[in-house]
Amino acid sequence: MEQRKCLECGEPLRGRADQKFCSDACRNAYNNKKLSGSTNYIRKINRILKKNHSVLEKHNQSGKTTLYKSVLEKNGYNFKYFTHIYKTRTGRVYYFCYDQGFSVLENNKYLLVRKENR
Repeated sequence: MEQRKCLECGEPLRGRADQKFCSDACRNAYNNKKLSGSTNYIRKINRILKKNHSVLEKHNQSGKTTLYKSVLEKNGYNFKYFTHIYKTRTGRVYYFCYDQGFSVLENNKYLLVRKENR
């Protein structure tokens, strides 16, 4: 019979027949490596979304305000990342980052809004 080995470190296994790892540390290390590729990409995007949300929230204390695009840019807002788009019946487009959003006005001005939770 072939000896079973830990999937992470290769040490011989003793104990249960369905055992795959010699310790919790090896199991955690194996699973972290397995998930790291896609997880790092998702973490990066989530960091950007959180930063965008905090920039909008910081400048929109009242729930509705007007601001120049340059202010958002100076605070590190990344316009490529948002969670969803909302289009009104009149055709105005809002880009949201969770509950905070904006709509583009003329002259590099932006209308910041907050979506009310229902």
